[in-house]
Order: sequence, then structure tokens, then C-alpha cells
Amino acid sequence: MAQPHSARSRAIEPFHVMALLARANELQAAGHDVIHLEIGEPDFTTAAPIVAAGQAALAAGHTRYTAARGLPQLREAIAGFYGQRYGVDLDPERVLITPGGSGALLLASSLLVDPGKHWLLADPGYPCNRHFLRLVEGGAQLVPVGPEVNYQLTADLVERHWDKDTVGALVASPANPTGTVLERDELASLSKATRERHGHLVVDEIYHGLTYGMEAPSVLEVDDEAFVLNSFSKYFGMTGWRLGWLVAPPSAVADLEKLAQNLYISAPSMAQHAALACFEAQTLAILEERRAEFARRRDYLLPALRELGFGIAVEPQGAFYLYADISAFGGDAFAFCRHFLETEHLAFTPGLDFGRHQAGHHVRFAYTQSLPRLEEAVQRLARGLKSWQG
Repeated sequence: MAQPHSARSRAIEPFHVMALLARANELQAAGHDVIHLEIGEPDFTTAAPIVAAGQAALAAGHTRYTAARGLPQLREAIAGFYGQRYGVDLDPERVLITPGGSGALLLASSLLVDPGKHWLLADPGYPCNRHFLRLVEGGAQLVPVGPEVNYQLTADLVERHWDKDTVGALVASPANPTGTVLERDELASLSKATRERHGHLVVDEIYHGLTYGMEAPSVLEVDDEAFVLNSFSKYFGMTGWRLGWLVAPPSAVADLEKLAQNLYISAPSMAQHAALACFEAQTLAILEERRAEFARRRDYLLPALRELGFGIAVEPQGAFYLYADISAFGGDAFAFCRHFLETEHLAFTPGLDFGRHQAGHHVRFAYTQSLPRLEEAVQRLARGLKSWQG
């Protein structure tokens, strides 16, 4: 008899939404009009200048491995972007190009977390963060957070929850699923709290660029030793190209390069050449138009959900999600999501995918559909609430 699968693989939980997505696809295949508000992926295809750059790279034969740290010209472009957008003087040598933001998290967790050690993470939060820690035989200490702290870790929470096995804190700004942003002084306080405990601060800035009415500060503005995870997937709209980056302190780069060489050799070369077009003026103009469209969607859906009775205590400042309390309707989140999928062909995500703290009473809506589709979704919500028996 074959040996059972590893304890590691058994401990990593599946996405609950995947069962709903599979059912949504069945309904769609059967001819039903399903509105997808469950997937955290922009509905826009990759901007034309980026696609053209990728095609040109293929035509030019750029199909071989690159250096493990990535194309030097792309690392320089990213460093220049930090200078323009944040006023940060960033050495390109500190930038590592990775296969998606996930590759950046894999590098950071592999470098910083020994077996049995853990990072502090906000609950609710993006589930893969804790799963990556389990993969490297570390762990996530989930800290319950609510609207009173903007669904974010604070310096006070770090101080209260830090223990002998804590080696750092991972925060996200803007956050998934709540869309909240850490202000500059909050990042500085978190940096101070982790440094005083000889730990590391890791900041997920994957949704930077997708903020509304404000700009999210980078942790590098207040802490030159922080680790920054970022991606070309969200603001730059390159989800399927699988490209991200990690900014690290100079002392960490050599070991991170060694890990990259062993874990994935290099990020996709075609995607790296395509991403060079991300920082051109014409591309950024397209991306800013898309950001404005996301803002319009948020500004429509947020009051519409509140009017229906969903509890959204904090207005999200970024990303493209609304994390809503369904306590007013009773029942549990998974059953609630299942009801709307089956009766109204409307798909959204149960809070169970984002942690444990009050997860059964929350759902996440992704406003990654056009305004007319969101209007139709609200009509379906209103109708479905009348038949819901929680």
C-alpha cells in the first residue's frame, strides 16, 4: 500500500470557494447566466502595450532562462517606479523577480521562517499566506481583527501576541478581503514593534495602485529593512503571466538568489520582457483609467449592499473587494453563498476562506464585473434575500 500523503499536504486547507466555482461552471455550461463576483481577478484583459511587448519578445526569441533574480532592465524599471511613485531611492540589486506574488512569498517565508516558528497575521486575511508558512514547516499565528482596527494588525496587537516563537509579522495593504490600507504612521509603528523584538516586517503590497481617493504608502518609505511582496497581477492586470517581485534588504539578497535558483530557476522570460511595457506612459494611462472604473464600481456596490442590509463597517480604500457581514440575515456563509448560486446564479465567496474570526458570518464580493453586471447582481441579491431561509 502506498504511504499516506504528507502531514503538510493534509494540513493545507482547500479554498471553499472552489466548490462553489465548480458548481457555477456547471450551471454556466448548462446555459445559465452566472454573475461571477467570487474571483479575485480583474475582468480586463492585459493592456495592449504589454501584450505587444510579449509578442515581440517571443518573435525575438526571448524564450530562455533569465538570471534567477530576473532581467536587470526589469529590476531597474521597478526601482525607478518606486522613485517616481513613492519617492524611494531603491537599489535595483534589492529587487528579485518572481513567478507571481506567490513566488515572492515563497522566497520570503523560506528565508525567514524556521520549523516551529511563526509570523503574526491578521484574521481575516488571504489564506495562502498561512499555507505558505505551513509549507516551510512554520506557522501562522492568526490575530483576530475587526473594524475597530480597520481589519489590520497594529503595533499594540503585535506587542500583545508576540511570543518566543514569533519571528515576524506579515501585513497586507490594501488587504484582501477587506480592502483596507495601512497609513504611513501605522506602518512606522509596526516596523518599530517588530524591530524592537528582533523580528521582520513583511508587507504585501500586491494591490498597490488600486486605491481610491488616496495613495497607499509603501513600507519602504518608513523602513528600509522591510520585505515587500508585490505582483504584476492586480494593478498591472497580468494575472496569467505569473510575474511578481520581492524587495529585500541588501544582506538578504544572496540567500534569496540561492533559494530562487533552487526553487524555480527564474521567472518566465517572456512575461519579464512584456512587463517592461508596464512602466511606459501609455500603459500607465490605461491602468489609471481602469483604476477609475474600479472606483466607480465600488462607489455603486458599497451603498447598494448596505441598503440591502449587509454590514460593511469600514469603507474599503483599495483592492476590489467588499467584505460584508451577513449576520442580519442569519445562517452560515457557505449556505448563504450556495443559496444565491443555486437560486439566482450569483457567485460570491464565503468568509471561511479568509480565516476563522467571525468567518461564518461574512462573505466577500469582488467588483470585477462591469457596472451593468453589478446592477444586475444587486437585483438578484434583493430577489434572493426574499427566498433565503437562514
